[in-house]
Amino acid sequence: MVNELFERIDNIGKRTRLKRLLYQHGVKNGKVILLPIDQGLEHGPIDFFANPDSLDPNFQLELAKKGDFSGIVFHIGLAEKYMKEYAGDVPLVLKLNGKTAIPSDKEAFSGLTGTVEDAVRLGADAIGYTLYVGSPRQDEDFQQFMEVREEAERYGMPIIMWAYPRGEPIEQKGGRDSIYAVDYAARVACELGADIVKINYPIIDESKKNLYPGKYKEVNYTSEEAFSKVVKSAGRTMVLVSGGEKMSDDELINKVEMSMKGGATGIIFGRNMWQRKMEEALSLTKRIKEIMSRY
Repeated sequence: MVNELFERIDNIGKRTRLKRLLYQHGVKNGKVILLPIDQGLEHGPIDFFANPDSLDPNFQLELAKKGDFSGIVFHIGLAEKYMKEYAGDVPLVLKLNGKTAIPSDKEAFSGLTGTVEDAVRLGADAIGYTLYVGSPRQDEDFQQFMEVREEAERYGMPIIMWAYPRGEPIEQKGGRDSIYAVDYAARVACELGADIVKINYPIIDESKKNLYPGKYKEVNYTSEEAFSKVVKSAGRTMVLVSGGEKMSDDELINKVEMSMKGGATGIIFGRNMWQRKMEEALSLTKRIKEIMSRY
């Protein structure tokens, strides 16, 4: 299956790296399934209580290798300390910025924790960057991202943007997972030059619809229509759907199905995979990849 958005990329370095993610690992049909393990920084060790085995990053690396994920997402410390034995077997997405959960999200901003040069040195096939759409520190975020984007273009490194709506104005307009907020975030990723955008699946909450700006409050989207709208707003930027907090197998499978039907390039599920025991996670991975193989 041809990924039309991939075919439009001219930068040879980006094409080479994206080809490994899209066609040489994972589903191998132009779709992407990533395993993020950036939560240790973003949330703290609290997320590992659900499955104590997952505290050791080798657990996620084994899951990524046995399940043949398209890649694993690490911050620089984990990449330097744990990737050596898996180099060439598990593609790496190096997360270049982050923050802890200790400060308030009211002025959300993720400072740099690594560079594109680090990503090249570590053999990464893409970089990840979190941008908080709507945060009071948005201008600073834009400037930092611009510098990362310029370096990524110079090195031929694909950019995956974690486009997360944050801040009081977002909450006043329906919340961070509203169609308005997610749709805006997807468009921002395209406008700023991301190759791939990671978003949350938009939630339809009729009780908050009156808070949506402009035409958003007038359109009666179904869940599927809302997501398709987001994909269209992302334009020529590929879309990955975030898993979020752990949910039941059936809920997760339904999310994958709806995402693929709506035009997603893939999924990026962390806690929903590695908070499960290995055999359970591998079984679920197989089911997810079977669905993705049909699109």
